[in-house]
Parts: sequence; C-alpha cells; structure tokens
Amino acid sequence: MTDVVVRPYRPGDHAAGRALWVELAERRSGLYGQSAGPDPGAGFEDYLTRLDLSGIWVAEDGENGVIGLVGLLMQGTSGEVEPIVVATQRRGSGVGAALLKHVTGEARKRSLARLTIRPESRNVEAMKSLHAAGFDLLSAVELSLDLRPAPSTVDDIEIDLHGLRFRG
Repeated sequence: MTDVVVRPYRPGDHAAGRALWVELAERRSGLYGQSAGPDPGAGFEDYLTRLDLSGIWVAEDGENGVIGLVGLLMQGTSGEVEPIVVATQRRGSGVGAALLKHVTGEARKRSLARLTIRPESRNVEAMKSLHAAGFDLLSAVELSLDLRPAPSTVDDIEIDLHGLRFRG
C-alpha cells in the first residue's frame, strides 16, 4: 500500500471531493436498486454549506492524489461522521480506517461526548469495517416503509434485532 496522508480539505480538492461524492451517491442508490439522479454530485455543493459542518479531511497518496474523504458534523457535544468515502479502487486497503482514526481524533480534540455514523443497512462491508474501528454501540434504529408499488429489485438482507426480522 502506498503511504496515505490525511489532511484538511482545501478548495483545490473540490473536483476530487465531488467525484468521491458521486461514487458515494451511486453506491448508496445501487444498494437499493435506485437511480442516483441526473447529477449525483450536486449534493456535495449543499454539503459544503452546512452550518453544522465542523471539518472535512481528505486522504491522499502520492500516486493517485485524493482517494478518500471524511467529514465531521457537530451538534452540541455530539458529532456525526458524514460522509466517509474511499475511491473504489482503494477500498479494503486501510484508507477508510485511516480516515476514521483521524476524524475520531478530531472529535476527541473537540471534547465530544459521542461520535456516530449511519451506514446503509445493506452495506455489510461498511458495517464490518465500522465495527472493527470501534463503532459498536447501537445508538439508534431507523425504520422505513417501502411505498413503491413494485417490490424492490434488489435482494433484501435479513437482519434480526430483538427477536424481530427486518429487511436491510
């Protein structure tokens, strides 16, 4: 693995950050068999203007440039990791772990009491990585009712929680 450096986001990182946002939007929509929309990178522009955004950091290597992005949202003494994304070709190489380690350190510097992250329930790879990074406190569950007339074209993942079966 090429050495990865995590550093603060700079305006010159905009194109790379937007491209990573597109990867994230397409991955999230693909998990549920939906379209990412006509401009999946547009959400990045909105994200950059959030009032609760406390910091953005990028992971870069000398060979490929910016290959990952993580952000920290703050509300009082709580923080949320949003987003965390690693370029497809570098997933599974420790880049995400480096980003999580960095944003966790930043949350500690800010004396936050809790740091949360909300992965998609179908993203088993992300769930395993986050659990390995120490995110093992189940703090909330969000349930949805699928109101579309046709059933999802993506296979459901079954999850058991408190003796109840849920689709992921």
